[in-house]
Amino acid sequence: MRMFRAAVAGASGYAGGEIARLLLGHPEIELGALTASSNAGSRLGDIHPHLTPLADRVLARTTAKTLAGHQVAFLALPHGASAAIVGELAPDVIVIDCGADFRLADAGAWQHFYGSPHAGTWPYGLPELPLPLGRKGREALSGASRIAIPGCYPTACSLALAPGFAAGLLEGDDVVIVAASGTSGAGKSLKPHLLGAEAMGSMSPYGVGGAHRHTPEIEQSLSSAAGSPVTVSFTPTLAPMPRGILATCTARVGPAVTAADVRRAWEAAYADEPFVHLLPPGRWPRTADVLGSNNVYLQVALDERTRRVVAVAAVDNLTKGTAGAAVQCANVALGLPETTGLPTAGVAP
Repeated sequence: MRMFRAAVAGASGYAGGEIARLLLGHPEIELGALTASSNAGSRLGDIHPHLTPLADRVLARTTAKTLAGHQVAFLALPHGASAAIVGELAPDVIVIDCGADFRLADAGAWQHFYGSPHAGTWPYGLPELPLPLGRKGREALSGASRIAIPGCYPTACSLALAPGFAAGLLEGDDVVIVAASGTSGAGKSLKPHLLGAEAMGSMSPYGVGGAHRHTPEIEQSLSSAAGSPVTVSFTPTLAPMPRGILATCTARVGPAVTAADVRRAWEAAYADEPFVHLLPPGRWPRTADVLGSNNVYLQVALDERTRRVVAVAAVDNLTKGTAGAAVQCANVALGLPETTGLPTAGVAP
C-alpha cells in the first residue's frame, strides 16, 4: 500500500483542525507539515486539545517551502490567502483549497462579492452534484491537481435542490433558501456576536438581502445542474449550536409535475451515493444526526397548493461542509476509493 504525505495549512483553525482529525484515521494519507500564521510556533495540543495524537506537534509558518515535498496540500486559509501561495507550489502537488479563491467561474461575481481581483477557477469539489444527462460533479475531479472545495452553505443548498434542476422539474427564476448555521462557520476569530452570552439561546439573520458571499456559488452550482441560469434569494441565520447546517430550500415546479415525479428524481440522483441520504418519506433531517460525519441528510416534499418543492438538507459544516469534502476530493484525485478514511456514522447524543 502506497502512503501519500499531506500538509495542512491553517491547521490551527476549525477547518484545518477537522482535516487533521480526519487524516488521523486515513489508512493511505499520513500527516506531514501542519502550519499556521499567527499561531506558528505553538503546540497543536494547546489549540486543539482533542487532537491527542498530534498534541506535541509544533505548528510551522505557512510558506510554500514548508508545503513543498508533500503529495497533497490542504489549504484551510482565509479568503484571498490561497491564491498568493499556490503559484509557488509545484504543479504535480495536489492542492485542495478550502477557501473561496477558486470556486467562482464568473470574475465579475467574485469582484462584486469579495472586492478583490479574481484568481481563477478550479474544478469544483462537489462530487455528488447532479448535472444534466446523468453526469455528476466528480467527473472533473479524477486526476485533478487543483480542486476548490465548496462553501458549507452551498454544499447543503446545492445538493438539496440540484436533482430537481437536473431532471428539468424546477423553475430557475424563483428559488428561496433560508439556512441556519452553527457558530463554527464563522471561524475561530474572536467576534462579539459569537460570544456564548450573545449566541446561546438566540437566533439571528445576517447577510440579508442577497449580500452573503455564498449566494453566487449556490447560483453557479444550481445553474450547472439545470443547464441554464438559476437565481437564488438566500438568507443565512446564526443558530445557537457549535456546528451544523440546516438548509430549507424551495423552488417552483412546472404545472404537470407530481409529488411522485419529485420523489423519483431525488431517489435516482442519490441512489448510489455513499454520503448523500434521502430519508424515508415523513422523516426530516436534523443537524444532530450528521454531527461528525461526512453525510448529507435530505428530505423533499411537494407543496401542492403553492406548487413549490421544499427540500431540506442537514450537514455538519466542518465535516461534509468543509474538511470531509476536502478529504473526499483528495481521495478522488489520488485514485483512492472515495469513502476512504471518512466517517459515515455520526455522534450522538
